[in-house]
Amino acid sequence: MTATEADERANPIHHVFWTRPQSEIEAELAHLRRQPLTFFDEPPVPPDLPLPQGPGAWVVARYAPIVEMSKNPGVYSSASGITVLDSPPEFNEYFTSMISMDDPRHGRLRKLVSAGFTPRMLKKLEGSVQEQAALIVDEVCERGECDFVTDVAARLPLRIVCDLMGIPGSQIDFVFDQSNVILGSTDPEYVPEVANVVEAALSAGQALTELMTDVARSKAGSGADDLTSILVNAEIDGQRLSPSDIASFFILLVVAGNETTRNAISWGLTYLTENPDQRRIWAEDFEGVGPRAVEEIVRRASPVTYMRRTALADVVLEGQEISAGDKLLMHYLSANRDEAVFDDPHSFDVTRHPNPHIGFGGPGPHFCLGAHLARREILVMYRELFDRLPDIEAVGPPDQLASSFIHGVKHLPAAFTPSSPSAP
Repeated sequence: MTATEADERANPIHHVFWTRPQSEIEAELAHLRRQPLTFFDEPPVPPDLPLPQGPGAWVVARYAPIVEMSKNPGVYSSASGITVLDSPPEFNEYFTSMISMDDPRHGRLRKLVSAGFTPRMLKKLEGSVQEQAALIVDEVCERGECDFVTDVAARLPLRIVCDLMGIPGSQIDFVFDQSNVILGSTDPEYVPEVANVVEAALSAGQALTELMTDVARSKAGSGADDLTSILVNAEIDGQRLSPSDIASFFILLVVAGNETTRNAISWGLTYLTENPDQRRIWAEDFEGVGPRAVEEIVRRASPVTYMRRTALADVVLEGQEISAGDKLLMHYLSANRDEAVFDDPHSFDVTRHPNPHIGFGGPGPHFCLGAHLARREILVMYRELFDRLPDIEAVGPPDQLASSFIHGVKHLPAAFTPSSPSAP
């Protein structure tokens, strides 16, 4: 191994760090939590890639400072981007959603889109979640084996997002492929040539924008109750969402609402397979243990590995002087293993309580708007699996996404005793 390769494997900003065995990753993160706040260089940008070379970022690996940062958006800004990458300006057309905004613009947009996450809307979705989970198990139950990610975990949140937004069912596979490109741009399975990373991401963003624009146009003035219809026709304090606002929100849902829930469900099967005692505890009292089990899956999976903030002024964090303009990465995955907050943090405990994880982001204005829906999808999917494929287990290691931003699983082989579909 060259010195450069060794540096990459020890750098949590580099995607290579996340392709190693889990035991190595966990040991490295534990070491990082014991160190003073640490600055890491950004991976070198290939000369044929039209991206600026960033200076690097502070990796905030402990729980307490992340909570502090999350509560202080006036000091730690989202407006310069949520990943360590300094994206080219043309990315803004497709990827400038409210998650990468500060108040007051963030607050105005969040207030508008919150119209689609009212208790009434979420109650309406509960039936759809149950129906789709049953259909997904019907599609695989006779096989006795499957790729748990592509055949099960990815299907539920993607179908729910598309149903929520009024996207035709014929477009689901298309949306799945484009979201993989956006979040998997550093993984050769999704973007084989490094030189094509920017072009591929922009093309995927454009494709999803065009799809959403067409759907939104068809909903203008309609009385339908899907989220797109609500957003197109919503008006708060005299303001409406623009077509680009709606498209970027759709991309956010596809990325944050689909990919992250998909990865939580995927990691969940790995954890349950590795910990049969915990699986038994949950199976013996599914409803009673379920809510805590879901929180534990989210804590351990931490589907969004980090979120970036940019310092708006000189500030001191954990005794370290941070300069205005510095990037800081709130490392949720590491913080959710912080020994100062969680007893025995590396154990998977479906009865863990309390469990103040930050798998949906830290407290503050950017806490995940769809957290309730994500919890519901995870719980319903596992209820269906426990009821109908009770012996399903992972039969191989997770094929992990080569990404420092998303704690993703691309493929996971699973096996179970075949059964009959429930649908006639």
